[in-house]
Amino acid sequence: MSRGRHMRRREFITLLSGASVAWPLTASAQQPTIPLIGFLHSASPAAFAAPLAAFRKGLSEAGYVEGQNVAIEYRWAEGHNDRLPTLAAELVNRRVAIIVTPGSTAATLAAKAATATIPIVFVIGVNPVKIGLVTSLNRPGGNATGINDFGVEIAAKRLGLLHELLPGATRFGVLVNPKNPFITESYVAELQTAASAIGQQIEVVSASTSGDIDNAFATLVKKRADAFLISPDALFVTRRVQFIMLAVRHKLPALYHRREFAEAGGLMSYGSDLVDQFHQTSVYVGRILRGERPADMRRPTTSFTIIVR
Repeated sequence: MSRGRHMRRREFITLLSGASVAWPLTASAQQPTIPLIGFLHSASPAAFAAPLAAFRKGLSEAGYVEGQNVAIEYRWAEGHNDRLPTLAAELVNRRVAIIVTPGSTAATLAAKAATATIPIVFVIGVNPVKIGLVTSLNRPGGNATGINDFGVEIAAKRLGLLHELLPGATRFGVLVNPKNPFITESYVAELQTAASAIGQQIEVVSASTSGDIDNAFATLVKKRADAFLISPDALFVTRRVQFIMLAVRHKLPALYHRREFAEAGGLMSYGSDLVDQFHQTSVYVGRILRGERPADMRRPTTSFTIIVR
């Protein structure tokens, strides 16, 4: 009898010990998981502090606070677009709920190539229908939706404004990033058509690094450009101080596509508000997290502003 009681006692203690291990594991497994947002961009974060703040503010207004009830995985290509497919694949493997690509056409295309199911919210400068991102502007279809800021479509308007500012100018330089072909090809085509209509010449120069930009300005000076424009490329936004310093040094007037250039000392800008676009993107993200489908979400209206320093 004594031996039987000891056996039962040991079995009871073993049972309690096992339960003490199992209970915390069960409780942990029942903890709710928070949604994970993937953020993919072709540039670097240093030049996008204000837009990122607007993005987080918009999320909080939608009820989602980073670090509390939503998490964000950031992936920046630092100007190397060839890294974007790998970075996009990393986000897909992390099983993010949404991929956000504001202000980067190259990042948007990389995300689209990486997944046909995870929702993608973009801000791009080229018609998303033309490059196959969506079926139509009012009914996107598929897994992508967002904002077209018409950065390419208003190229002729920018050239016209620059020509009004410099009526005696006959030769305009256009600086483009060859590693962003969807933007570059469309932008140059729009400008060449517009320049021919008013009897002007376009000189196209390419740059994809800081050193390239220095060389591009030397080429524009050599070809006697009277003024220049740049394509709406995220890389160029990060290099805006370099652009402005070189424009001043070489006495080349310029019209830029983002107000951040004019605010940093550039002569003039005409385009949509990047900070506002990041904020609008977060509104889309909040709606998707609450259950809306990207396929049914229309794009918002985009406004344009002329900034003259």
